[in-house]
Amino acid sequence: MRIAVTYENGEIFQHFGHTEQFKFYDVEDGKIVSEQIADTNGSGHGALAGFLLAAKADALICGGIGIGAQNALAEAGIELYAGVQGSADAAAKALAEGNLEFDPDAHCDHHGHHHDGDCGHDNCEEHGCRGN
Repeated sequence: MRIAVTYENGEIFQHFGHTEQFKFYDVEDGKIVSEQIADTNGSGHGALAGFLLAAKADALICGGIGIGAQNALAEAGIELYAGVQGSADAAAKALAEGNLEFDPDAHCDHHGHHHDGDCGHDNCEEHGCRGN
């Protein structure tokens, strides 16, 4: 299994559509066997699902994510684990071991560049969702 995590400075980046890096973890027998950080090269929102598909990701761990991106990931067959915060390494390890806590209802609803919904956090601004 290959896990992708929205990544910034060791933490799970909280806005999928604006992530500049992913950290990939290759998992075998419930253990992480390799790690790699990749730049998205400015790909945004819809293009990121294609980026993950090309990178052969099986699962994505992220914070907030819009419904369009959720649909694109589903179409690509990539499992989504949204609403996760904190250390990217700890979250990937938890998923590899089968005990990651996530929020299946976490999302950011966007219309243009205006925040118009609930990103799954009590304070959207704190998590970088509002106004992006």
